[in-house]
Amino acid sequence: MTQELFRKDGYLQQCEATVTDLVDKAFVVDQTVFYPMGGGQPGDSGHAVRENGQQIRIQDTQKDREHDRILHIVEEGEELPALGESLSLHIDWERRYRLMRMHSCLHMLCAVIPAPVTGGSIRDGSGRLDFDLPAPPSREDLEEKLNQAIAESHPMSYIWITDREMQDRPELVKTLSVRPPSGAGTVRLVQFGEADLQACGGTHVANSGEIGKVRVESIKNKGKQNRRITVELA
Repeated sequence: MTQELFRKDGYLQQCEATVTDLVDKAFVVDQTVFYPMGGGQPGDSGHAVRENGQQIRIQDTQKDREHDRILHIVEEGEELPALGESLSLHIDWERRYRLMRMHSCLHMLCAVIPAPVTGGSIRDGSGRLDFDLPAPPSREDLEEKLNQAIAESHPMSYIWITDREMQDRPELVKTLSVRPPSGAGTVRLVQFGEADLQACGGTHVANSGEIGKVRVESIKNKGKQNRRITVELA
């Protein structure tokens, strides 16, 4: 089992770790700051520094749910570390921070559109959510409301509840196609002040004001009541 340091502090950029397993073109460590792909958020990239100073480029991070561990997938041609070796892990912070801003932006989008979310994804610099809406909102009005909510600087905080409490409060899961991490006894809720509260395992900024100005790139009809809203960092 890999200790997931990013769950409590998304601003950690590096950590020391020990290699506990090797799997094909990936390695596993006892603890990590690398976020694995999940909940619509891409996995982190970055590098590891070996004891001899050599760097190993990490192109992606994924969760091996069967064995409850995180796979750090190295770039083609890179040498894997040795089992038991000590490493210093470093994420590509600028990319991660953009992903944090966008993931937080999508939470604020949920705050201004009170409708069920049927799907979504996050990319570097942009993201989208699909809403169960009978009619699409005005792009200009939505962009204004979203930027206003972001600029209100809602502080982000975590709340931990039990799996049982989560089952009794289904309204805390806003994305119907993605389930929050559970099974460990507790579920993490992400709260942005008075604006939004929902279960989420992703990484987020400490205050909505850090998101900055955004653009509503498009609103598309993807079904009778399915509106796909794509947002970009300005």
